[in-house]
Amino acid sequence: MAKKKSAPKSTAKPAPKADKPLPTAHADGAPGIDIGISTGDRRKVADGLSHFLADAYTLYLKTHNFHWNITGPMFNSLHVMFEGQYTEQWTALDEIAERIRALGFKAPGSYAEFVRLSSIPEEPGLGDSADWREMVRQLVVGNEAVCRTARKVLATADKAGDDPTVDLMTQRLNIHEKNAWMLRSLLQ
Repeated sequence: MAKKKSAPKSTAKPAPKADKPLPTAHADGAPGIDIGISTGDRRKVADGLSHFLADAYTLYLKTHNFHWNITGPMFNSLHVMFEGQYTEQWTALDEIAERIRALGFKAPGSYAEFVRLSSIPEEPGLGDSADWREMVRQLVVGNEAVCRTARKVLATADKAGDDPTVDLMTQRLNIHEKNAWMLRSLLQ
C-alpha cells in the first residue's frame, strides 16, 4: 500500500475578513460615510451644530448691525471692538457649516432656518436714539446664548466620540466667553 503524499502546507496567508461591511454606496455611486461615528450620532451632532450655526449667525448679524449703527461718546472704541468681533465670527461660521457637511448633512443657510433654529430672540430695532449700553447688553446676552448652545453640542459630540466637533466647540466657547466678559465689563 502506497503512502499518500500530503499536500504541502501553504505559506500564503488567507485574506483578512472584514470586521464590518463597507458603507452603503449612494445612488450616484459615491461611497457612504464611515468615519467611525454612527449615522445616528452624526445626525445628533449635526443637528446641534445647526442650532449653534443659527445662534452664531444671529449674533454675527447683530454685532455687524451695531458696528454700523453705534453713535455717541463710545463710538470709536465700540465701532472697532464690534468690527473685530464680527470679523472673527464671520470666519467661524464657515468652519461650523463645513463641520456639518463633513458629518454628512446639509448646513442651514436661510434666514427662515436661522430664525427657526436660533435660541437668540429677534429684538426690535434700536431706532435712531440707540444707547450704546443697550447694544452692549444685547451682545452680552447673545454671546452667553451662543456659549450655552456650544456646551450642549460639545456634550453631544463628546458622547459620540466626535473629537473634531469637541475641539471646534471648545474654541468657540473660549471666544464667546471672552467676548461676553469684555462686553460685560463695559457695563460694570
